[in-house]
Amino acid sequence: MNNEMNSEKKLAYKVSGVTIIGNLLLCIFKFLCGIIGCSQAMVSDAIHSASDIFSTIIVIVGVKISHKESDDDHRYGHERYECLAAIILAVILGFTSLYIGYSGITTVISGNYEKIKAPTVLALVAAIISIIVKELMYHYTMHAAKKINSDSLKADAWHHRSDAISSIGSLIGIGGAMLGFLFMDALASIIICIVILKAAVDIIKDAMDKLVDKSCDRETIEQLIDIAKNTEGVIDIDDIKTRLFGNKIYVDIEICCDGDLSLREAHNIADLVHDRIENSNINIKHCMVHINPD
Repeated sequence: MNNEMNSEKKLAYKVSGVTIIGNLLLCIFKFLCGIIGCSQAMVSDAIHSASDIFSTIIVIVGVKISHKESDDDHRYGHERYECLAAIILAVILGFTSLYIGYSGITTVISGNYEKIKAPTVLALVAAIISIIVKELMYHYTMHAAKKINSDSLKADAWHHRSDAISSIGSLIGIGGAMLGFLFMDALASIIICIVILKAAVDIIKDAMDKLVDKSCDRETIEQLIDIAKNTEGVIDIDDIKTRLFGNKIYVDIEICCDGDLSLREAHNIADLVHDRIENSNINIKHCMVHINPD
């Protein structure tokens, strides 16, 4: 278990390190292109990338704490700290989106488009490069997140995807402004705000589900029931409860067995059910088995 946790941490740290370097370079590149290329949408995009740097640092802290071993004060482990990290990421994402939206709205409301310079080709090229790079970073981070079932890494991956989407908005806005529709550059910032805000809400909802002991999906529960039912000595399943604990799962199951079995025989059946369930899913941290007599 310790080796598995160490390998998960190493992968998360590696991905986070690549992410920080990539976002830092991309942030500087987009900001300069936004200023030189006269694009408000590209500057907003650069601010979004800057927020990704801080969010990735939070990911590192969340992963480090969540992978600590159980102690006297946290007998069930520290996995839920990663959910807290995901919520913090989502809040940062939300405030970033509101800032971008406010900037775009004030420009649209003012209506002083004659003072706005049309974006140059440089801003357009920067948007295209940003879309490609951020989409690649999304797939890279999400692959690692699914591999170790990390909520904070998944949130960070969606940071990349939302950045790619915002860059698409920038591309449309910049293109429209270059064609003479100057308001479209500011309008793109508002659309970017809405897209990013939606991603933040989804991340918070997922993290909250794992903080309030939400049950597993029905498909997983049915699989666990089938595993227990097909164990020799089990007559029926009286009850099953599951709860999400960070990126891990706890299972409590009541099985029905022959009431004339000896204590040792009943215990062996319970052990078998316990082992089969825990080995069926890498995310199951513990299974508690209770036996009821038939």
